[in-house]
Amino acid sequence: MAVAGPSGPAMSREDVDRALARLGAEHEAIESSLLALQDHSGRRLLEGAGLTGTTKERWAATEQAISLLWAHFDAYTDALASARALRRRRRWPTQSELNELTDLLRGSGVTVAGSVLPDTVTSLTGLTGPARLSEQLSLDELLERMNGWYAQAIEMVSAADAVWSALPARIDLLSAEVQRVRSLAHSIGVRPGAHPSGDDLEELITGLAALREQVISDPLAFWTAGRRPDTARYDEAGRTLEDIRREVDAVLHVRDDVDERLHRLRDVISRADRTLTEARSARGEVLAKIAASEVPAVSTPSAALHEQLNAAVEYRRSAQWHRLSPLLDSLEEHADDELLRARDSLTAVTAPLAVRAELRGRLDAYRAKVSRHGAGEDLLLIERYDQARRLLWSAPCDLRAAEHAVLRYQQAVAEVLVPGPPAPADRREGP
Repeated sequence: MAVAGPSGPAMSREDVDRALARLGAEHEAIESSLLALQDHSGRRLLEGAGLTGTTKERWAATEQAISLLWAHFDAYTDALASARALRRRRRWPTQSELNELTDLLRGSGVTVAGSVLPDTVTSLTGLTGPARLSEQLSLDELLERMNGWYAQAIEMVSAADAVWSALPARIDLLSAEVQRVRSLAHSIGVRPGAHPSGDDLEELITGLAALREQVISDPLAFWTAGRRPDTARYDEAGRTLEDIRREVDAVLHVRDDVDERLHRLRDVISRADRTLTEARSARGEVLAKIAASEVPAVSTPSAALHEQLNAAVEYRRSAQWHRLSPLLDSLEEHADDELLRARDSLTAVTAPLAVRAELRGRLDAYRAKVSRHGAGEDLLLIERYDQARRLLWSAPCDLRAAEHAVLRYQQAVAEVLVPGPPAPADRREGP
């Protein structure tokens, strides 16, 4: 029957052997983990980095926790070695040896040195209460404590390493692309103070430099609750660069098409000027040839358009593409509007002449119709035709009187060609 001791009933030989095998396997696992932690790239980078912020605080605590972890591991190693040495004394241990082994394997017989820990280390290790010179722990308690400390230490180191692996290289690639776009932008005049995209580029370069510096010094500030690197600022910088690149491409497109667009602008503005000149000439003709007619005034060619066109040519000559781009867009819109305005003005001014021409054509058409029907010698028709013709071909022409005369001639033609019942009075008498 097992004899009870301070650690409870004494373990049997089989129980001792199983416990030693289990604790030995745990010892190997912890040793491998500690060596892997020692060689972890993240830990080596943390040791040599100039840390700030959250990472600085966490690493200071983790470093001390790792030191405590090694100290506890040494105590665990010594206790396990003592238990193994006692078990190797004989194949069949005595009862007193079983009792001693039970105390070593189950009892709180492992002494570890105590120390005063800063608050950050206390929160990391979970050790609380007043400082003690030493503690008495069991091997299982040591094992549980070391596993907890290791899990927190490797989490912190791995998080820093993951951020450093993910962000700095990507920031460097993005910065190199920004420099390429910047060089291209400068070649076409997109510079700070001269174009908004030039200012945006400089802000982007400064922001990326600051972002990289912060990532290097405080990687844990970029570690999310989802256990992955926070790339929000990097992604935003990438979107900003795409916006700038599109603006630079637009300016480059202007450079490639500028000669064709300037040629078209010159043509449109020239046609607008010629149309306005024609409208002014036509207005003078209308005022001279058409009586009592309200003729709208004709404006002069747009001096602003010519000034802007000259400015565009100057920008083309000095390769100021960033200034030329918005100017050409505005010029094309206003030049098209100017041409439409000139055409509308010409149409409005020449409307009385168009009416006179239509009346002349109608009068000649009816005369030709009369000749085809053999009524060309009708005295009434001759009289009304001559009256309408004198009005239409006189200057200034009274359009209202002329239109009335043409209508009377049309009525007379209708009466001659389609005779109705005889009128009581001589139809040759005028109204």
